[in-house]
Amino acid sequence: MHSKNSTIRTHRAATALAALLAGALALTACSGGDDKKKDDGGESGGATGSTVTLPKLDGANLEVAAVWTGTEQANFKKVLAEFEKRTGAKVTFVPAQDPIINFLGSKIAGGQPPDVAMLPQPGAIKQAVEKKWAKPLGADALKELRKNYSQGWQDIGKVDGKQYGVYYKAANKSLIWYNAKAFDNAGAKEPKTWQDLLTAAQAVYDSGVTPFSVGGADGWTLTDWFENVYLSQAGPEKYDQLAQHKIKWTDPSVKQALTTLAQIWGKKDFVAGGADGALQTEFPASVTQTFTGGDQPKAAMVYEGDFAQVNIGDTKAKVGTDAKVFPFPAVGSSAPVVSGGDAAVILKDSKAAQALATFLASPDAATIQAKLGGYLSPNKNVPDSAYPNPVQQTIAKALIASGDDFRFDMSDQAPQAFGGTPGKGEWKDLQDFLKNPKDVAGTQAKLEKDAAAAYGNGS
Repeated sequence: MHSKNSTIRTHRAATALAALLAGALALTACSGGDDKKKDDGGESGGATGSTVTLPKLDGANLEVAAVWTGTEQANFKKVLAEFEKRTGAKVTFVPAQDPIINFLGSKIAGGQPPDVAMLPQPGAIKQAVEKKWAKPLGADALKELRKNYSQGWQDIGKVDGKQYGVYYKAANKSLIWYNAKAFDNAGAKEPKTWQDLLTAAQAVYDSGVTPFSVGGADGWTLTDWFENVYLSQAGPEKYDQLAQHKIKWTDPSVKQALTTLAQIWGKKDFVAGGADGALQTEFPASVTQTFTGGDQPKAAMVYEGDFAQVNIGDTKAKVGTDAKVFPFPAVGSSAPVVSGGDAAVILKDSKAAQALATFLASPDAATIQAKLGGYLSPNKNVPDSAYPNPVQQTIAKALIASGDDFRFDMSDQAPQAFGGTPGKGEWKDLQDFLKNPKDVAGTQAKLEKDAAAAYGNGS
C-alpha cells in the first residue's frame, strides 16, 4: 500500500537504538535528569528563530481538529499560538473523537468541516481522499516537506502518488518503560530477547510486584503489542502482507504471535488486575500506576511508545532515573521498529490552511512541541537539543537514524472499521483474546472474519 513497505527493514536501527538508549540512560543518571532547565530557547522555533516564511493572514480564521486531550492538546495549542503570532490568523482547536473519520463525517454532513484535521492513520488519509474531503498540499508545503522529511515519511502521506499529509507527530512504538526501583529490588536486568523479558518478569513477580501493566480498555494498545511481536517473529515481508490482508489472519504466523503473547497475557498474576482489571484500565492509568506507589507500584513495566512520557510526567517519577526504558525485545532474529504518527490534512483549501500545513512541516513548529516533552517529530531538521532529556533525544535520534527502515503501525494501515474503531474489529478481538488467551484459533477466526469484511476481500 505504501512504497516504503518495499524497503527491507534491517535490525541496524534496533541495535543502534539499544546502544543509544543504554548510553542515554547512563547520561541522564549522571546529569540528574534536569536538562530541562538548561535549555535557553535559542534554537529555531522560539519566537526568535524562523526557518520558514509564512504569509500575513490577518482576519483569517482556521479550525484544526485532532483527538488529542490533556497535556498533548495543551502543548499543540502552544504551536498553534506561535502560528497565530507569526501570521495574524486566529486558530481554534476542535477536540475530535475516535474514529476521527466518523467525527469528520458528521461535521462535513453538517456543513462545518474543520480547515485542517490531524489524522492518526494512513488508512484514514486514504478514506478522506476517497470521500473527496482531503485537498492536496500546495507548492510551499511540498517544498517544506521535501526539505525536512525522509522519503518514507513523505510516502505514507501520499495517496495515488499525490501528497495529502504532513506527518507532524511520530511515535516510536517499540519501547517498554519500567520502574527502576522495582527492577533494582528484583535484581532484574534490561532484556534483549523475549526469553529475557519473561525471565525479568519472573524475577519481578518473585519480588512481590506484578510484572506488567496493560491498558486493555483501549484496544489500540493491544494491537501495538501484537505488531511488535509479529514484526520481530514473522519478519517484515509477512508484516507487509498481513497489513494489506494479502495473507489471512488464520495464517500460522499469526497463531505463533498470539501464542507468544499469551506467555504474558495468559500467565496468572503477570498482568496488573488480571485480565478483567486490565480491560478496565485506560492507557494513561496503565502508565501512571507503574510509576506511583513507592516500593509497591501496581506493576513494574508498561509497554508503549515514547508518548508514555506525557503520562509519566503526571507522576513524581523522573524519566531516566525512576522511569527507564528499553527497546521492545527481539522475539525473532531482530528487535522490531514499529512507528506511528499523526498527519495534518487539509479539508478546506485556503491560503491560511496551506500556510498552517507548511508551518507544521517546518522544524520551527516541531521544535516548540519537542521542547515541551512527550513528543517526537519525524522531521529530520529538528535539533536533538530541542528534546528535554537524553532519553527523549535518543528516541528521536533512533527514529531519524532508521531512515526508511521502519514499519508503520499495522492497525493504522488497515481500514478504520478493522484497525481503528473502539469496541470493533481488531481492537475488540484482541480485548477478547486478553480475556481468554487460550483461544488462539477462535481469535484468529474472528480476526479473519472482521478483516475480510473491512478490507472487502476474502484473500
